[in-house]
Amino acid sequence: MKSVFIEARYNGKIFIDPESISKLPHQIGLVGTAQFTGCFDEIKKQLQQKKVVIGKGRPNDGQILGCDVSSAEKIKNQIDAFLYVGTGHFHPLMLGLLDKDVFLLNPFDGRIKKLEKEVIENYKKRKKGAMIKFLAARNVGILVSTKEGQKYSLNKIEAIEKKYKDKKFYYFIADNIDIKQFENFRFIEAWVNTACPRLEEDCLLLNIKDIII
Repeated sequence: MKSVFIEARYNGKIFIDPESISKLPHQIGLVGTAQFTGCFDEIKKQLQQKKVVIGKGRPNDGQILGCDVSSAEKIKNQIDAFLYVGTGHFHPLMLGLLDKDVFLLNPFDGRIKKLEKEVIENYKKRKKGAMIKFLAARNVGILVSTKEGQKYSLNKIEAIEKKYKDKKFYYFIADNIDIKQFENFRFIEAWVNTACPRLEEDCLLLNIKDIII
């Protein structure tokens, strides 16, 4: 069955609180999710006293995902901080790992707040905990997705076994990965994910890129 992905665009107006703008540094990297990239021109007009940089992205310039902030990485050396247009921490959390301050613009009330350092530090602690768990494990489960856009080369996955010869690896292949099913495989001591990298938000596991560079 073929799938067709259609972007949902936000058609409302975004009016930024002037007081919030004054708290931003001078050089800003503007990023956001797909539904708000169409508002970037209007936002830039309101930030006319700032230097605004937007990185090349796909399919939209400045677009980021929870698992892909490449458009932000391209401009991180040209800016003082990022301004993320959207709500919640899921998408901008990865920006916080680029060693820049991150400001969050709520498109619905126009207010800007800074992403707390505590949120970023807690994420780093979870990653460290997952690594310790993996290194101590004897039996490791590897999650493999058949979903389009999340498929990962089996040849690259097999490199894990060559690197960690002291462990026994089991492969779990599915279209939809349900972490609640982990309880059915209690002999697995640690999990490695090759599908959507942000599964780590829901459970303690490592992404394959954390252990194979």
